[in-house]
Amino acid sequence: MPWRRPGFQLGLDIAELHRASPGMIGVVLGGHGITAWGATSQECEANSLEIIHGAQRYLDEHGAGEPFGSEIAGFRALPAPQRRARAVELAPLLRGLASTDRPQVGHYTGDGVVLDFLAGSKHPRLAALGTSCPDHFLRTKVAPLVLDLPPAAPLAEVADRLRELHAAYRAAYRGYYERHATADSPPMRGADPAIVLVPGVGMFSFGADKQTARVVGEFYVNAINVMRGAESVSAYAPIGESEKFRIEYWQLEEAKLRRRPRPKALAARVALVTGAGSGIGQATARRLAAEGACVVLADRDGAAAGQAAADIGTADVAVDVTADVTDEASIAGAFAVAALAFGGVDLVVNNAGLSVSKPLADTTAADWDIQHAVMARGSFLVSREAARVMRAQGMGGDIVYICSKNAVFAGPSNVAYGAAKADQAHQVRLLAAELGEFGIRVNGINPDAVVRGSGIFAGGWGAQRAAVYGVPESGLGAFYAQRTLLKREVLPEHVAAAVFVLTAGELSLTTGLHIPVDAGVAAAFLR
Repeated sequence: MPWRRPGFQLGLDIAELHRASPGMIGVVLGGHGITAWGATSQECEANSLEIIHGAQRYLDEHGAGEPFGSEIAGFRALPAPQRRARAVELAPLLRGLASTDRPQVGHYTGDGVVLDFLAGSKHPRLAALGTSCPDHFLRTKVAPLVLDLPPAAPLAEVADRLRELHAAYRAAYRGYYERHATADSPPMRGADPAIVLVPGVGMFSFGADKQTARVVGEFYVNAINVMRGAESVSAYAPIGESEKFRIEYWQLEEAKLRRRPRPKALAARVALVTGAGSGIGQATARRLAAEGACVVLADRDGAAAGQAAADIGTADVAVDVTADVTDEASIAGAFAVAALAFGGVDLVVNNAGLSVSKPLADTTAADWDIQHAVMARGSFLVSREAARVMRAQGMGGDIVYICSKNAVFAGPSNVAYGAAKADQAHQVRLLAAELGEFGIRVNGINPDAVVRGSGIFAGGWGAQRAAVYGVPESGLGAFYAQRTLLKREVLPEHVAAAVFVLTAGELSLTTGLHIPVDAGVAAAFLR
């Protein structure tokens, strides 16, 4: 039966069918789906499966081969490594386009269902028809944006064509809205696509959060399967445009939208935190996720990063990656994980670090080199990759350096660490000056010693500093607290709070700043 009635009335109609035909187990609604019933939830489920399996048996017996048409020359899926590499290259650009009206999180799908569909000669026509019935996850997106170039096309050509198609998509959606809107219609929402299809590469889906982006993608995979079944026995025919508009701007759904809680401060933002397996990095990742961000936790200790990510939540919120900030390929790999998991990166925290405390005479070239490799060179490499991704997105962004009060305070027996931190501190100023034109803000935080939960202090730095100051290692935190103006110990959560303040939007015109988080160390006051 066709679906043309409001939800409540439709329910009454189905109930009447059931009363009139007691042996009926369910109905199939054209352009909508299955409604089944039973005396118990188990019977209802069994009846639903019976209808589904019956339909599948029919398709298996009567369906024709190549429901999506013959393969288009040059549109076959790229081999897995090249497919992944092209997806990583395209994800930030596509996320930026899909976020023209409001920030979105991305999700990438490169499975066979999508790739087979995009290789078939029928896919341009079928994709243009839109989904069989617009789901409320696909609000304002009745059809996908489909790239019409082969997967081997040069990246620059692909990027230019995607921008052209995006502009055309927005114009077409505005026309769709204007054709069907009435005086009582709600204002038009965003006109960006929720689904972007790239032949040979896969599907990119977008939503206000990762879960929505993922479900949107799952919904479109289901739509492809509907197209496959329909085209194998007859022809795919979704509901009409006016009906889609009526569903999309359904008054009940509009009321639900108005009652939704205010988004969290970092909603739809994607953060990458280095050294996130412990201490400041772990606390920062946890705080950013609590404020609504999707978080990539990068650490040389992959097991620690994995546990920290699991403690935060599911893969819709936090993912982990093993990364060594001294290695360019490893850094690129971390950003690739962010691109495929969430569409890109908006917020990067340069936190990875280590330290060796020795007097000048005892400091070896190896001591100097490793500390500068991790902190000075490592944060430079991370920031360089972050800027590349952020510029491709065109959405601005934040880079935060976890520096140290030692960047400006001359402590004893600390030449290599202090010099590396001073290098980081000046990188903040240099990059703030260079990246401002792209809307990328660069700021720093100067903590005093964070003993509790610190991987650096647990790895030998604590014992070395305790020996320098002549106090037991167990009392080092209290010693540091007593030398401050506020007489308080600095904890990882205090530094995480400063990262949040810098990136949550209230300081949107602040760049090139260093914030002390040291409980008041007069010798480290900025001048």
